Amino acid sequence: MEVIEDGGEQLPESDKVSEAAAKAARPVEKTVEQMGQVVEQAGQVVGDIGRDIGRDIGAFIRAQREHAQVSLRELARAAGVSNPYLSQIERGLRKPSAEILQQIAKGLRISAEALYVKAGILEEKPASAVADAVLADSTLTERQKQVLLDIYRSFRRENGADGSGVASTSTRHEPTTEE
Repeated sequence: MEVIEDGGEQLPESDKVSEAAAKAARPVEKTVEQMGQVVEQAGQVVGDIGRDIGRDIGAFIRAQREHAQVSLRELARAAGVSNPYLSQIERGLRKPSAEILQQIAKGLRISAEALYVKAGILEEKPASAVADAVLADSTLTERQKQVLLDIYRSFRRENGADGSGVASTSTRHEPTTEE
């Protein structure tokens, strides 16, 4: 067995090769550790976004329920979900499916599309200044906004505006890339 000198120490050749391999592996181990930390941070960000969306839709549902003067129990019954589940949705602990949102919207007598937009399932793209103004008015409930837009669209249809090349006032909904 050949012996190699290393700064005053004499090491067997196999130990010297093992030491060189260990030195070469250190940067790789550090890079893998750093990548693991980045992946963990990204997972936390995605989780935070999901919780924020859940809180936003939950707060919106609670506000609509309170505005409609409907109790949690009444809405849960109308939507066909349990009281605890609806409470968890309102507190942002659960993110409801599109089907549950539709049932809740029916119970609140508001547009399911309004809930889909708030939940990030649909992206709302108003097609006119009037629709933009109605949708931006924070003093109106979702139900009032929907009624105003329906009336506005019916007047435009009655006056023939929809077929005259003038942009339609209907609200277009397009799926977001988060689905």
